Amino acid sequence: MTRQRFTMTLALAYCVAGPVVAQTTLETVLARGELICGTHEHQPGFAIQDANGNWHGFDVGLCRALAAAVLGDRNAVSFVKLSAQACLDALAEGKIDLLARGKTWTFRDGVSDEVSFVEPAYYGEQRVMVARTSDATSMRDLDGGKICAEKGTMSAQGLSDYAQMNDLSFEIVPVANSDHAKATYLDKGCDAYTADIAVLAALRASLADPGEHMILPEITAKQPKGPLVRTGDDTWSDIVRWTLFALIAAEELGITSLNLEELKTNSPHPEVRRLLGGEGAFGSMLGLSDDWAARAIASVGNYGELFASTIGEQTPIGMSRGLNVPWTQGGLLYAPPFR
Repeated sequence: MTRQRFTMTLALAYCVAGPVVAQTTLETVLARGELICGTHEHQPGFAIQDANGNWHGFDVGLCRALAAAVLGDRNAVSFVKLSAQACLDALAEGKIDLLARGKTWTFRDGVSDEVSFVEPAYYGEQRVMVARTSDATSMRDLDGGKICAEKGTMSAQGLSDYAQMNDLSFEIVPVANSDHAKATYLDKGCDAYTADIAVLAALRASLADPGEHMILPEITAKQPKGPLVRTGDDTWSDIVRWTLFALIAAEELGITSLNLEELKTNSPHPEVRRLLGGEGAFGSMLGLSDDWAARAIASVGNYGELFASTIGEQTPIGMSRGLNVPWTQGGLLYAPPFR
């Protein structure tokens, strides 16, 4: 067969069969009947597996809300433990459908052509924890000291930037994960540990005598965190983004896991009715049933309920909401209107 005839044969076959279209993430998840969510190896408050194998935490809740929205079952999700170094590759290679690991949103990751952040789910702040026996009460007291920072996170960069801006010098001690950080810190391998304040609060709560450790007042860097998806799958990105928005909007609109069923049919508020699937047919625009948002909210509560049950002031983590309150209360949580 001549090259010209071979080329014409290929062209004809393409015209007859049409192009091969890759399956979208939504199609994959629906066909599998399960969401695969990449998350932290062990981070109390955000993602932790108990002795019975059950997963708990804020990031876990986001995955359960998405499973409920897409599959109608908050338990139709499996969790994959991922280190900070391996998590982005696992997402890009299709080993997971979603990454909800508390990854800090930065420019470098934000413009990646492989993975994309969808929206901050938690507005964090990087701080530093020390033992009270160190007598350090401010970052300046640590000048010249050793500070542990987890590899693969932005904590080392944030600390380095802070040092440059404040004419300080720190020796950064890289640790593999929060468990390694805890061991190194307690063994005096570093004078302090830097991470998001929620991570520090969780670590401090796990120590034998939490009162012997303190988190210094200085904020060394911003750490907005949120779920990531593969770049280019716009429908899946929309589903993840608007599921998070549904939890945020529910709190603003007064929808909770307790009153949701009543509001579905009796609310006089048009946006509440649209959000809960009573009108507007918004679910079909995403390829989901119209009660997708109601299922997400019912599974974990609104944003405030999820925060309170996983990392809030009444949990061992003991976090105040800080910036993570609705914009109507002076916070940064803001969902576009459902209309």
